[in-house]
Amino acid sequence: MIRSGRFARLLRSVNRFLVFFLLVAFVTTCCLMLFITVMSNAMEIDLTSAHIQSAAKITFLNVILLSLVCATVDFIRRKLTVTRPARIIVNTTQKLMKGDFSARVPRLAKADDEDTFNRIGEGINRLAEELSGVETLRTDFVANVSHELKTPLAVIGNYAAMLRDPDLPQEKRIEYAQAISDTSRRLAGLITNILKLNKLENQQIFPDNTTYDLGEQLCECLLRFESEWEKKNIEIDTDIAEEVAIFADGELLSLVWSNLLSNAFKFTDEGGRVSVRLTADETHATVSVTDTGCGMTPEVGAHIFEKFYQGDTSHATRGNGLGLALVKRIVDIIEGEIAVESVSGKGSTFTVRIKKRI
Repeated sequence: MIRSGRFARLLRSVNRFLVFFLLVAFVTTCCLMLFITVMSNAMEIDLTSAHIQSAAKITFLNVILLSLVCATVDFIRRKLTVTRPARIIVNTTQKLMKGDFSARVPRLAKADDEDTFNRIGEGINRLAEELSGVETLRTDFVANVSHELKTPLAVIGNYAAMLRDPDLPQEKRIEYAQAISDTSRRLAGLITNILKLNKLENQQIFPDNTTYDLGEQLCECLLRFESEWEKKNIEIDTDIAEEVAIFADGELLSLVWSNLLSNAFKFTDEGGRVSVRLTADETHATVSVTDTGCGMTPEVGAHIFEKFYQGDTSHATRGNGLGLALVKRIVDIIEGEIAVESVSGKGSTFTVRIKKRI
């Protein structure tokens, strides 16, 4: 492939040399033939210095005329094949610099054998698409963060205002104080997730891999939610393979299991069931978390790993839309796979497949 590319470039170089050679040969031949013709006509009568000077002048004027013709043709060629495409590309880049990420370089007439300007334009268009996506994400991120911060702060402010009532009963005072405490924890969790996700996306967190038992880690993460399942009388179903040792970053994977289990308990109604499975083969370990909660539609499932995405706004108070984005980013970092299967009204299953030695 590389040799064929080099051979093609060599052929193009030879072709350009032949074109210039023929052009120069044509101009030189025309000038020489004109000079010989004039001299021959002069010799038929009586060759004098005046005739020689006249022949030289005519030949010189012919050289100037042919040079002007060639220069004009070259000017038009450069105008159409170099200056115009370059100006279009420069105008597009200036629009991008001003923040117009919808600007694109149109398909240009092929200027040379390598189609250089169109290749440059395609690169700029791909860059513009990336910048447009980043700008959209940035705008959405700022809007969503503003909303997510504003809501709990408003709740805290309202309850704090009511606590200032001197006639407020003690039980109401305790209730409002508890609401402020819960909202503060939610706000702190949001900020923590934002910081973690930002570090992960900017590759400021590098996996610190160690060998440990994945089954034990899953059990420890599950026990952290004991109060949740007891409070809602949720049935726990586990099928965890023993002695599944993996070489990975335990802290990062703990975030994955904690977020998946947290969502499972949040969206499972009282009396429901949450199942945790761990299987393994020679190279991979597979963890699945299943709940009997509200489930989701295929449309929601297609966007569930996007930042701040909450398909069911009625559940917006239960989370901030960052947990699964965090999970997806961690799974990508460790070169794993994550998938979701869900039926609206029946529940969801999240499956994570990771290498046993990352």
